[in-house]
Amino acid sequence: MNAPVIHIDNVSKKYKNADFFSIDQLTLEITQGEIYGLLGPNGAGKTTLISMLCGLLKPTSGQLEINGMSFKKDAKKIKQAIGVVPQEYALYPTLTAYENLMYFGAMYGLSGEDLKSNVTESLAYLGLEKFAHKKIDTFSGGMKRRVNLIAGILHQPKILFLDEPTVGVDVQSKNVIIEHLKMLNKNGTTIIYTSHHLTEAQNFCTQVAIIDQGVIISTGTPEVLIENTEGARNLEEVFIKLTGSALRDYA
Repeated sequence: MNAPVIHIDNVSKKYKNADFFSIDQLTLEITQGEIYGLLGPNGAGKTTLISMLCGLLKPTSGQLEINGMSFKKDAKKIKQAIGVVPQEYALYPTLTAYENLMYFGAMYGLSGEDLKSNVTESLAYLGLEKFAHKKIDTFSGGMKRRVNLIAGILHQPKILFLDEPTVGVDVQSKNVIIEHLKMLNKNGTTIIYTSHHLTEAQNFCTQVAIIDQGVIISTGTPEVLIENTEGARNLEEVFIKLTGSALRDYA
């Protein structure tokens, strides 16, 4: 059995002046090699949880460990071990794809011919080689998503956090992104994934946790969750049965 790479012990998070906890005494372990889906309605706490796991937010209480390390003692080592691909494009629109990736690679401490070849090979693998020296603001949504992904994995992270990695892209870009992520996972990268595309999550994830109102309400493989939810034929129906059909608009 693989060792846990993420250990969350009784973690809570309450924002200043908030009436409720965004994360409420949450405990979870994620083992090496998983593609782990954190799924939930709007406002369920997914982004808060991932922000804490990436070191962007501090828990109000409880303990977080990444690869056996804590942010209090080993923040620099943790940040070298993780990659983050946010939902918003983390790219400079007036720079080319190549310039963006060289910049982000340098931020991770990469340099020289190794960085250049890594950037060139990654662009080629994701079908962007002939657009390498075009400015990002001329790219389609699917092209920007692929560059965004490369920026988060140039340093070959052991753990990769993905927030809606295929939102707003064409089918071809989506397929290329998912296949590349599967290859990374096969080569040893543990993936933590959030999305509202539940059919995609059902086909992509090896394990799923459904979160609502800051607590985990169910975990398991997509197949087990479907099997154990009466009347559910797919993960979307599991999700609706567990979280309800009420709108979750919030501001």
